[in-house]
Amino acid sequence: MSLATAPTATRMRITSINGNGAHAGRMMEMGLIEGAEVSVIRRAPLGDPMQIRLGDYELSLRSLQAELVDVEPI
Repeated sequence: MSLATAPTATRMRITSINGNGAHAGRMMEMGLIEGAEVSVIRRAPLGDPMQIRLGDYELSLRSLQAELVDVEPI
């Protein structure tokens, strides 16, 4: 499943980052790497952007970015 469709408040593990080199590289620079634990904190009223917790910090991602991240429940 992609991070964009992950349920709120569920711990997930990143399994892969999809997309071309520039987008995938940017995601990895933000700390979204294989094996990292992530959870969705909340979504904006219309679903975009979403706030996630990654390690000890929080990020906001657009749905298009979150679709590039494949996750599985822990």
